[in-house]
Amino acid sequence: MISPRRVRRWLPLFLLAAALAAQDVLFRAGVSLVRVDAQVTGNAGGINGLHKEDFEIRDNGDPQRVLYCSQDEQPLDILLLFDTSGSMEPAMRRLAASAHTALSELRQGDRVAVANFNADAWLIGGFNDDLAAVEATVGRVVDVRFGGGTHILSAVDRATEYFGKHADPERRHAILIFTDDDGQPSASEKSVVNHMWQFDILLCGLIIPTPMSQRPGGASFGRGTEDMLGVAAKTGGETVDADDPGHTFRDMLRRIRRRYSIYYAMPAGKAGASRRVAVDLSAQGRNRYPEAQVLARKGYVIPRSAPASQ
Repeated sequence: MISPRRVRRWLPLFLLAAALAAQDVLFRAGVSLVRVDAQVTGNAGGINGLHKEDFEIRDNGDPQRVLYCSQDEQPLDILLLFDTSGSMEPAMRRLAASAHTALSELRQGDRVAVANFNADAWLIGGFNDDLAAVEATVGRVVDVRFGGGTHILSAVDRATEYFGKHADPERRHAILIFTDDDGQPSASEKSVVNHMWQFDILLCGLIIPTPMSQRPGGASFGRGTEDMLGVAAKTGGETVDADDPGHTFRDMLRRIRRRYSIYYAMPAGKAGASRRVAVDLSAQGRNRYPEAQVLARKGYVIPRSAPASQ
Protein backbone atom coordinates (compact mmCIF):
# COMPACT_ATOMS: atom_id res chain seq x y z
CA MET A 1 0.00 0.00 0.00
CA ILE A 2 1.26 3.51 -0.83
CA SER A 3 1.54 5.67 2.28
CA PRO A 4 -0.47 8.92 2.53
CA ARG A 5 2.79 10.81 2.97
CA ARG A 6 4.14 9.49 -0.33
CA VAL A 7 0.88 10.31 -2.12
CA ARG A 8 0.96 13.85 -0.70
CA ARG A 9 4.60 14.29 -1.72
CA TRP A 10 4.18 13.18 -5.33
CA LEU A 11 0.67 14.48 -6.01
CA PRO A 12 1.84 17.89 -7.32
CA LEU A 13 4.08 16.15 -9.87
CA PHE A 14 1.27 13.84 -10.96
CA LEU A 15 -1.05 16.81 -11.40
CA LEU A 16 1.60 18.71 -13.35
CA ALA A 17 2.22 15.76 -15.70
CA ALA A 18 -1.51 15.36 -16.31
CA ALA A 19 -1.95 19.06 -16.98
CA LEU A 20 0.96 19.18 -19.43
CA ALA A 21 -0.34 16.09 -21.24
CA ALA A 22 -3.75 17.70 -21.56
CA GLN A 23 -2.10 20.74 -23.15
CA ASP A 24 -0.25 18.59 -25.72
CA VAL A 25 3.17 19.61 -24.42
CA LEU A 26 5.91 17.41 -25.88
CA PHE A 27 9.15 16.82 -23.95
CA ARG A 28 12.42 15.30 -25.02
CA ALA A 29 14.13 12.84 -22.68
CA GLY A 30 16.30 14.59 -20.10
CA VAL A 31 14.43 17.91 -20.08
CA SER A 32 14.13 19.44 -16.60
CA LEU A 33 11.63 22.01 -15.41
CA VAL A 34 12.21 25.26 -13.56
CA ARG A 35 9.59 26.23 -11.00
CA VAL A 36 9.30 29.86 -9.97
CA ASP A 37 6.90 30.86 -7.18
CA ALA A 38 5.42 34.32 -7.71
CA GLN A 39 3.46 36.60 -5.41
CA VAL A 40 1.14 39.01 -7.23
CA THR A 41 -0.46 41.89 -5.35
CA GLY A 42 -2.48 44.94 -6.32
CA ASN A 43 -3.84 47.98 -4.55
CA ALA A 44 -6.53 45.86 -2.87
CA GLY A 45 -4.23 42.99 -1.84
CA GLY A 46 -3.45 39.63 -3.43
CA ILE A 47 -4.50 39.03 -7.05
CA ASN A 48 -5.95 35.55 -7.55
CA GLY A 49 -7.17 33.58 -10.55
CA LEU A 50 -4.31 34.31 -12.97
CA HIS A 51 -3.40 31.78 -15.69
CA LYS A 52 -0.19 30.91 -17.51
CA GLU A 53 -1.07 33.35 -20.31
CA ASP A 54 -0.99 36.18 -17.75
CA PHE A 55 2.74 35.70 -17.04
CA GLU A 56 5.94 36.19 -18.99
CA ILE A 57 9.35 34.81 -18.00
CA ARG A 58 12.85 35.53 -19.24
CA ASP A 59 15.77 33.24 -18.46
CA ASN A 60 19.15 34.95 -18.90
CA GLY A 61 17.23 37.51 -20.96
CA ASP A 62 15.57 35.01 -23.31
CA PRO A 63 11.74 34.67 -23.34
CA GLN A 64 10.49 31.30 -22.14
CA ARG A 65 7.27 29.45 -22.85
CA VAL A 66 5.22 29.12 -19.65
CA LEU A 67 4.12 25.48 -19.61
CA TYR A 68 1.95 25.43 -16.53
CA CYS A 69 0.77 27.72 -13.77
CA SER A 70 -1.17 26.93 -10.61
CA GLN A 71 -2.13 28.61 -7.36
CA ASP A 72 -2.56 25.40 -5.38
CA GLU A 73 -1.75 25.76 -1.70
CA GLN A 74 1.40 23.77 -0.96
CA PRO A 75 2.70 22.61 2.43
CA LEU A 76 5.40 24.84 3.84
CA ASP A 77 8.84 24.32 5.35
CA ILE A 78 9.42 27.53 7.32
CA LEU A 79 12.40 28.50 9.45
CA LEU A 80 11.76 31.32 11.93
CA LEU A 81 14.98 33.24 12.61
CA PHE A 82 14.85 35.55 15.63
CA ASP A 83 17.30 38.40 16.22
CA THR A 84 18.34 38.16 19.87
CA SER A 85 20.83 41.03 19.92
CA GLY A 86 20.47 43.39 22.88
CA SER A 87 18.23 45.92 21.12
CA MET A 88 15.59 43.29 20.33
CA GLU A 89 14.72 42.02 23.84
CA PRO A 90 11.61 44.24 24.42
CA ALA A 91 10.25 43.54 20.93
CA MET A 92 10.86 39.80 21.25
CA ARG A 93 8.76 39.57 24.38
CA ARG A 94 5.94 41.31 22.52
CA LEU A 95 6.32 38.94 19.57
CA ALA A 96 6.37 35.83 21.77
CA ALA A 97 3.14 37.01 23.41
CA SER A 98 1.49 37.19 19.97
CA ALA A 99 2.77 33.78 18.79
CA HIS A 100 -0.69 32.17 18.81
CA THR A 101 -2.06 34.79 16.42
CA ALA A 102 1.07 34.65 14.27
CA LEU A 103 1.01 30.86 13.89
CA SER A 104 -2.73 30.56 13.28
CA GLU A 105 -2.14 30.65 9.52
CA LEU A 106 -0.16 27.40 9.61
CA ARG A 107 -1.92 24.26 8.39
CA GLN A 108 -1.68 20.54 9.08
CA GLY A 109 1.33 19.26 7.16
CA ASP A 110 3.36 22.46 7.49
CA ARG A 111 6.72 22.17 9.26
CA VAL A 112 8.44 24.88 11.25
CA ALA A 113 11.97 25.20 12.61
CA VAL A 114 13.06 27.90 15.09
CA ALA A 115 16.48 29.52 15.47
CA ASN A 116 17.98 32.65 17.00
CA PHE A 117 21.06 34.71 16.25
CA ASN A 118 23.19 37.67 17.22
CA ALA A 119 26.87 37.44 16.27
CA ASP A 120 26.35 33.66 15.90
CA ALA A 121 23.30 31.47 15.25
CA TRP A 122 21.71 28.59 17.16
CA LEU A 123 18.96 26.11 16.32
CA ILE A 124 16.31 26.04 19.08
CA GLY A 125 13.97 23.50 17.46
CA GLY A 126 14.22 21.51 14.21
CA PHE A 127 11.47 21.08 11.62
CA ASN A 128 8.29 20.04 13.43
CA ASP A 129 4.72 19.56 12.17
CA ASP A 130 3.29 19.66 15.71
CA LEU A 131 2.10 23.27 15.69
CA ALA A 132 1.40 23.37 19.43
CA ALA A 133 5.00 22.30 20.04
CA VAL A 134 6.19 24.97 17.59
CA GLU A 135 4.29 27.65 19.52
CA ALA A 136 5.93 26.47 22.75
CA THR A 137 9.36 26.60 21.07
CA VAL A 138 8.76 30.18 19.92
CA GLY A 139 7.84 31.04 23.50
CA ARG A 140 11.28 29.82 24.64
CA VAL A 141 13.03 32.48 22.54
CA VAL A 142 12.52 35.06 25.29
CA ASP A 143 14.57 32.88 27.65
CA VAL A 144 17.77 33.00 25.61
CA ARG A 145 20.61 35.36 26.46
CA PHE A 146 20.19 38.66 24.58
CA GLY A 147 23.18 40.73 23.53
CA GLY A 148 26.01 40.83 21.00
CA GLY A 149 26.03 41.97 17.40
CA THR A 150 23.47 41.50 14.62
CA HIS A 151 25.08 39.36 11.91
CA ILE A 152 22.05 38.92 9.68
CA LEU A 153 23.48 37.44 6.49
CA SER A 154 25.72 34.90 8.20
CA ALA A 155 22.69 33.71 10.21
CA VAL A 156 20.60 33.46 7.04
CA ASP A 157 23.36 31.42 5.41
CA ARG A 158 23.49 29.05 8.41
CA ALA A 159 19.71 28.66 8.14
CA THR A 160 20.08 27.90 4.43
CA GLU A 161 22.56 25.13 5.25
CA TYR A 162 20.00 23.62 7.61
CA PHE A 163 17.41 23.70 4.81
CA GLY A 164 19.81 21.96 2.46
CA LYS A 165 20.17 19.05 4.90
CA HIS A 166 16.65 18.74 6.32
CA ALA A 167 14.02 20.42 4.11
CA ASP A 168 11.54 18.48 1.99
CA PRO A 169 12.25 19.41 -1.66
CA GLU A 170 8.55 19.08 -2.55
CA ARG A 171 7.51 21.85 -0.15
CA ARG A 172 7.62 25.61 -0.49
CA HIS A 173 10.62 26.97 1.44
CA ALA A 174 10.99 30.24 3.33
CA ILE A 175 13.16 31.81 6.02
CA LEU A 176 11.33 34.46 8.04
CA ILE A 177 13.63 36.75 9.96
CA PHE A 178 12.51 38.99 12.82
CA THR A 179 14.89 41.90 13.40
CA ASP A 180 15.19 45.67 13.85
CA ASP A 181 17.08 47.95 11.49
CA ASP A 182 20.60 47.75 12.88
CA GLY A 183 22.59 44.87 11.39
CA GLN A 184 26.30 44.66 10.63
CA PRO A 185 28.07 43.21 7.57
CA SER A 186 28.77 39.50 8.07
CA ALA A 187 28.68 37.65 4.72
CA SER A 188 28.69 38.22 0.97
CA GLU A 189 25.23 39.05 -0.36
CA LYS A 190 26.06 37.32 -3.67
CA SER A 191 27.15 34.05 -2.05
CA VAL A 192 24.12 33.98 0.28
CA VAL A 193 21.76 34.61 -2.65
CA ASN A 194 23.29 31.83 -4.74
CA HIS A 195 23.10 29.45 -1.77
CA MET A 196 19.39 30.24 -1.36
CA TRP A 197 18.75 29.89 -5.10
CA GLN A 198 20.29 26.43 -4.93
CA PHE A 199 17.62 25.24 -2.50
CA ASP A 200 14.79 27.49 -3.78
CA ILE A 201 14.36 29.42 -0.51
CA LEU A 202 12.83 32.86 -0.21
CA LEU A 203 13.82 35.27 2.55
CA CYS A 204 11.17 37.45 4.18
CA GLY A 205 11.93 40.06 6.81
CA LEU A 206 9.74 41.55 9.52
CA ILE A 207 11.30 44.82 10.65
CA ILE A 208 10.19 45.32 14.24
CA PRO A 209 10.60 48.82 15.73
CA THR A 210 12.61 49.02 18.93
CA PRO A 211 13.63 52.01 21.09
CA MET A 212 17.13 51.95 19.58
CA SER A 213 15.76 51.90 16.02
CA GLN A 214 13.41 54.85 16.60
CA ARG A 215 16.04 57.40 15.67
CA PRO A 216 15.23 61.11 15.18
CA GLY A 217 14.60 61.85 11.53
CA GLY A 218 13.34 58.37 10.72
CA ALA A 219 14.88 54.92 10.33
CA SER A 220 18.41 54.58 9.04
CA PHE A 221 19.19 51.02 8.07
CA GLY A 222 22.53 49.55 9.01
CA ARG A 223 24.65 47.98 6.28
CA GLY A 224 23.76 44.46 7.38
CA THR A 225 20.04 45.23 7.12
CA GLU A 226 20.52 46.77 3.67
CA ASP A 227 22.18 43.50 2.60
CA MET A 228 19.18 41.59 4.00
CA LEU A 229 16.83 43.73 1.89
CA GLY A 230 18.89 42.86 -1.19
CA VAL A 231 18.80 39.13 -0.46
CA ALA A 232 15.05 39.25 0.14
CA ALA A 233 14.46 41.00 -3.18
CA LYS A 234 16.65 38.57 -5.15
CA THR A 235 15.04 35.46 -3.61
CA GLY A 236 11.50 36.72 -4.21
CA GLY A 237 10.74 37.60 -0.60
CA GLU A 238 9.42 40.76 0.98
CA THR A 239 10.35 42.95 3.92
CA VAL A 240 7.64 44.73 5.87
CA ASP A 241 7.42 46.98 8.90
CA ALA A 242 5.84 45.02 11.74
CA ASP A 243 4.39 47.36 14.36
CA ASP A 244 1.89 44.54 15.02
CA PRO A 245 4.23 41.54 14.56
CA GLY A 246 1.66 38.80 15.22
CA HIS A 247 -0.83 39.90 12.58
CA THR A 248 1.91 40.96 10.14
CA PHE A 249 3.54 37.53 10.43
CA ARG A 250 0.22 35.75 9.89
CA ASP A 251 -0.55 37.82 6.79
CA MET A 252 2.92 37.14 5.40
CA LEU A 253 2.43 33.38 5.78
CA ARG A 254 -0.89 33.68 3.95
CA ARG A 255 0.77 35.45 1.01
CA ILE A 256 3.52 32.82 0.85
CA ARG A 257 0.94 30.04 0.76
CA ARG A 258 -1.08 31.69 -2.03
CA ARG A 259 1.83 32.19 -4.42
CA TYR A 260 1.62 31.00 -8.01
CA SER A 261 3.86 28.14 -9.13
CA ILE A 262 5.03 28.76 -12.70
CA TYR A 263 6.87 26.10 -14.72
CA TYR A 264 9.00 26.28 -17.85
CA ALA A 265 11.61 24.05 -19.50
CA MET A 266 15.13 24.61 -18.17
CA PRO A 267 17.54 25.81 -20.87
CA ALA A 268 20.71 23.77 -21.26
CA GLY A 269 23.60 24.98 -19.15
CA LYS A 270 26.50 23.99 -16.94
CA ALA A 271 25.55 22.22 -13.70
CA GLY A 272 26.17 24.50 -10.73
CA ALA A 273 25.94 27.68 -12.79
CA SER A 274 23.51 30.41 -11.76
CA ARG A 275 21.00 31.83 -14.23
CA ARG A 276 18.95 35.01 -14.06
CA VAL A 277 15.16 34.95 -14.12
CA ALA A 278 12.74 37.83 -14.63
CA VAL A 279 9.02 37.26 -13.98
CA ASP A 280 6.32 39.80 -14.81
CA LEU A 281 2.77 39.91 -16.02
CA SER A 282 2.32 39.55 -19.77
CA ALA A 283 0.68 42.30 -21.81
CA GLN A 284 -2.61 40.43 -21.29
CA GLY A 285 -2.14 40.25 -17.53
CA ARG A 286 -0.85 43.83 -17.27
CA ASN A 287 -3.87 45.07 -19.21
CA ARG A 288 -6.13 43.50 -16.56
CA TYR A 289 -4.03 44.55 -13.57
CA PRO A 290 -1.87 47.56 -14.52
CA GLU A 291 -1.01 48.28 -10.87
CA ALA A 292 0.12 44.72 -10.05
CA GLN A 293 3.45 44.05 -8.33
CA VAL A 294 5.17 40.69 -8.87
CA LEU A 295 7.64 39.18 -6.39
CA ALA A 296 9.64 36.16 -7.57
CA ARG A 297 13.19 34.90 -7.24
CA LYS A 298 15.55 36.51 -9.70
CA GLY A 299 17.64 33.44 -10.42
CA TYR A 300 18.36 29.77 -9.77
CA VAL A 301 21.29 27.36 -9.76
CA ILE A 302 21.29 24.57 -12.34
CA PRO A 303 21.15 21.28 -10.42
CA ARG A 304 23.52 18.40 -11.06
CA SER A 305 20.74 16.36 -12.72
CA ALA A 306 19.91 19.09 -15.25
CA PRO A 307 20.64 18.67 -18.99
CA ALA A 308 24.16 19.77 -19.86
CA SER A 309 24.95 22.38 -22.51
CA GLN A 310 25.64 21.05 -25.96
